[in-house]
Amino acid sequence: MIIGVDVGTSVTKASLLNRDGTALVTHSMRSTLNRLPGGRVEQDLDEVISSVIRVVREVAAVAETTGEPVEALAITGQGDGLWLRDHQGQQVGPAISWLDARAAGILDGWGESGVQREVFGLTGSGMFPGSAGPLLAHLAEHTPERLERAAVAGYCVDAIVQRFTGEITVDASDASLPFLDVTTRSYSQEALEACGVAEHRRLLAEPAPPNKLFALDGKAAKELGLPAGLPVSAGPFDLPACAFGSGISNVGDGSLVIGTTLGCQVLRDEFDVDPQGEVAGMWLATPLPERYLRVMPAMVGTANLDWVLAMVGAGVDQLETLLASSKPGAGGASALSFLSTSGERAPFVAPHARGQFTGLSLDTSQADLVRAMCEAVAYAARHNLESAGLTGEVSACGGGARSAAWSQIFADVLGRPLHVPYEEGVGARGAAMTAWDSLGEPVDREKWAAARRTVQPHPNAVEFYERGYREYLVSIDRARPHWGASS
Repeated sequence: MIIGVDVGTSVTKASLLNRDGTALVTHSMRSTLNRLPGGRVEQDLDEVISSVIRVVREVAAVAETTGEPVEALAITGQGDGLWLRDHQGQQVGPAISWLDARAAGILDGWGESGVQREVFGLTGSGMFPGSAGPLLAHLAEHTPERLERAAVAGYCVDAIVQRFTGEITVDASDASLPFLDVTTRSYSQEALEACGVAEHRRLLAEPAPPNKLFALDGKAAKELGLPAGLPVSAGPFDLPACAFGSGISNVGDGSLVIGTTLGCQVLRDEFDVDPQGEVAGMWLATPLPERYLRVMPAMVGTANLDWVLAMVGAGVDQLETLLASSKPGAGGASALSFLSTSGERAPFVAPHARGQFTGLSLDTSQADLVRAMCEAVAYAARHNLESAGLTGEVSACGGGARSAAWSQIFADVLGRPLHVPYEEGVGARGAAMTAWDSLGEPVDREKWAAARRTVQPHPNAVEFYERGYREYLVSIDRARPHWGASS
C-alpha cells in the first residue's frame, strides 16, 4: 500500500491506496487561502504542512490496522506560484499562490516588449501573473530582501518534501514553467536572462531525475506516524498526476480536470512550439521517457459554478435540478466564464480578461444562468483541449465531473465520450502510480484505466453545441479588444 497525498489550493487529502488503485480510506482537511489587496493571494507554509501531517497521521493509523506495510509516501499538489524557503525549509515570507495577480503589470510590459513571446519560443511556456517568471521579477523589484534571504524558490510539493526529508529538490513537471527546456530537463539561461532574473538562478533547484525517491527523516516520521527512512516520491504536481491517475496513456489522449481551475492537457510524443502561435499554456516534462504533456490550464472551473450558484441563491446540491430545468442553449442566454481576478492564462493569456452574460431577457431564469455558465466552461474546455492537440480519448476528474448533468454537457460540447474514473482522489492515484514505478513495482495501468464510467454524447446535442461553440469563439474575439489594462 501507498499513502498518496494531494495538497490542493484549499483542501489537503491523503488516501491509503491499494495496487488496484482503490482507496481503503481517505481523509481531508481544508487550508486557508488568504486574499489580500492588490490581487495578492497567499498561503502559510506551516499551515499547509500541518494539514499534511494531520491527514497522513489519520491514514497511517488505519494502515496499521491492516497488517500490511506502507511502501511509500507519494506527494502531489498544486503547481505554479512561488514558495520561497531557507536552507531549513522554513518559509521566507508567505507562499505566493498561482492565483496571485500582483505581477500582472510586469506581464503587461513583457507582452509589449516581446519578452513573453521570446520565453515562449525558448521553453513553450505561456507565462501568466501567478507563474514563477513574473513573480520572481516582481519580488526582485519590490522586495529584493526576500530573494536575498531565500535558499530556494520552488513550489508546493518540493516545499513539503524539503520539510519531510531535508532535501532541496523539484520535480521536472513543476520546474517546466517557465524556465525549463523539457527535452533536456535543464534550465534555459536565455529564458532567465529574458525575464531579467538570471542573477537568481541559484534559487532554482535542479530537477530530480525520473524515478528518484527520497527518505523520510526521523522528525517528520514521528509527526506523521510512519517509519523513518520510508521512501518519499515527490511529484509530479497535480495536473500531470491527475492525467496519469485518470487513465491517460496513449499519445493524443486528453485529460480534463474540472476543479477550481480547468486543467486541460494532452499527452504528446514531441515538443512542438509554434513561435507565432498564441503565447499560452505550457509543456511539461513527465515521468515517462520522451513523453510530454501539452497543458492548457484555464483559470475557469468549479469556482465559476460556485459563483453563479451563489448569485442565484442555490447550492451545489441543486445543480442537477437546475440543469434539468434549462434546455441546451439556456433559453438564449450565453456566457464567457473569465471570472478570475488575474484574468485568463489558456488557451490565451489575458491578465485583464473578464466574464460576461449576454442574451438575457425578463424570461431568463435562474436555471438558464446556471446552464449558460456551465456551457461556457465546457466551451472553454473544448477550446483548450483542441489547442493542446487532442486526437484521442478524454478522461475527466475533479469535483465538476461528479455531476452527471454537467458531465453530459462536457461530452456533448466535446462531441466525444467522456471517461470518468469511479475512484476519486485521482491526483493521489497518479502520484502513487509514479511511486510504484520508482519502487520498480509498476501497476497494471490498463486495469486502473478500466475502472471508469463513460458518458456518451447525445447526437442532437452535439450538433447544437457545434454551432454554439463557433459562436463562443466569435464572442471571445469580440471581447478581447476591450480587456485593456484598466479593465
